[in-house]
Order: sequence, then structure tokens, then C-alpha cells
Amino acid sequence: MTDPAPAAERPLGPAIAHGLRGRCPACGEGRMFTRFLKVAPACPQCGERLDLHQADDFPAYVVILALGHILVPLMIEVNAALAIPLGWQAAIWPTLAVVLAAAMIQPVKGAVVALQWSRRMAGFA
Repeated sequence: MTDPAPAAERPLGPAIAHGLRGRCPACGEGRMFTRFLKVAPACPQCGERLDLHQADDFPAYVVILALGHILVPLMIEVNAALAIPLGWQAAIWPTLAVVLAAAMIQPVKGAVVALQWSRRMAGFA
């Protein structure tokens, strides 16, 4: 009996870099998303299947964790340095959190899908 052919190398760093840019982790050319958070069934350039991912809620957890580490120290420092009225703060911080979360979620989801592809997880063989 012969051994199956070894699997092709899938370097983690370049795959995540492509995913952060919303590109196919395999070739780096095709778009990973068809809509804001909808992953394409396959790469339009190289044909690599992308819909096998199981990112689920993990990208949202990563964004929440990162936002907490960004916003809480920023809020503390701004409150220590400036005397911004509480009403303004009640408008500024939630708005900033929503804008940053919306800006971060797609790149983070792309990186999670690329991580799964690179490590052959969740159906990526």
C-alpha cells in the first residue's frame, strides 16, 4: 500500500495577511467576501473552496476583546486629561465603539477563515 501524497504547504503568515485584506488565503488575488460578511463559495481566481469555514462567533469575540483593550484605556486617559461632560461622553464612546467594530469585523473574519484554511481546520483539507 502506498502513502498518500503529502499535502501542499499552507504558510500561516501570508494566509492571514491575505485574509485581513479580504483576499483568498490560497492565491491572495480573489475576493473572499461576496457581501459584507458573506464568504464567497469559492475563490473566483483560483477556485479554492472558501465556504467550508466554521468561523461562527469567533470573529465577534476577537473584535469585542480588542475593542475592550483599545477603548477602556483610551476612556481612562481621556477622562484624566480632559474634562469632557458626561453627556458628550455618552455620545462619543458608544459611537466610537460601533464605528471601530464595523471597521474591524470583516478583516478579523477574513483572518479567522484564513487561519482555518492554513491549518486545514473545519473541512479545509
